[in-house]
Amino acid sequence: MSPAVADVRTAVRRCLADLGPGDAVLVACSGGADSLALAAAAAFVGPRAGWAVGAVVVDHRWSPASGEVAAAAGEACRTLGLAPVDVVRVDAATGRGGPEAAARDARYAALEAAARRHGARAVLLGHTLDDQAETVLLGLARGSGTRSLAGMPARRGPFRRPLLDLPRTATVRACADQGLEPWHDPANTDPAYTRSRVRALMPQLEAALGPGFAAALARTAALAREDADALDAQAGALLAAASDPGVLEVGVLAAAPDAVRRRALRAAARAAGSPAGALGRRHVLALDALVTRWRGQGPVHLPGGVGARRACGRLVLVPARDRPGDEGHDDARDDAHDDAHDRE
Repeated sequence: MSPAVADVRTAVRRCLADLGPGDAVLVACSGGADSLALAAAAAFVGPRAGWAVGAVVVDHRWSPASGEVAAAAGEACRTLGLAPVDVVRVDAATGRGGPEAAARDARYAALEAAARRHGARAVLLGHTLDDQAETVLLGLARGSGTRSLAGMPARRGPFRRPLLDLPRTATVRACADQGLEPWHDPANTDPAYTRSRVRALMPQLEAALGPGFAAALARTAALAREDADALDAQAGALLAAASDPGVLEVGVLAAAPDAVRRRALRAAARAAGSPAGALGRRHVLALDALVTRWRGQGPVHLPGGVGARRACGRLVLVPARDRPGDEGHDDARDDAHDDAHDRE
């Protein structure tokens, strides 16, 4: 057994250490090197641990050949001994945030449905250390906050990412050492996609800044996640302390540190119905001004038709459906307007 194969198998074993005999696991497999190496490792480790290991292949229908690619990935998983193997077609042509975001939403919805269908305790995703580094770099380029810089979590709900500590070279090597022939997605090198452009830059950045650049970005993600988790917990406690039915006590909010208060305001806006993808820093700062820089200003209008106003020392967030005159409100028009602005 080669070192690369051993590393991938060990990563899977550690990731699923809390599972017991009889538990079901699904591998999300596109047929690429990362997910194929992950599927092979799960197929080896699973039976020895007593897990039932299957796979899900999502066909995004982006090209005429996508069905053939998905079928080949499904057959590769069956050859590895995985069962059941679902090949699921999704419609990723529509959705907010562009084709990449729409595809991601459709993919995760399909994977969640498969997990429910098969009673799987875990769905394994093939993201590697390089994917994590690219995610952090994208967050930096967009001027995003700590949560975005935290990158992808190792676990969230049923989803688990065993390979976040392994470089992409390990999965490529593991496939080669086991005689597996991965599919090379042309989208990974298509400059039309932002992540593809970032991926092309990574070797240049590594050469300019020294070896270990990708690993350093991944460490940054781990550190940022610890900070973001702590701040989110404090924001949740603040929101609970400031909340009265339908309103927030301004005095309680104003006494909190900026980072905690603004996180709480963002969470309150989202809870009122403002979409996370459209809710930017400028919106949160406008809410914050109602708390800390009150000069009698009028209401703040948030994405999704949510309104916020200050009255009698209280901050009131009103969902779109509760606002007077919102009958027949054109959400699609507002969403398009929100998307026309740069995210802050």
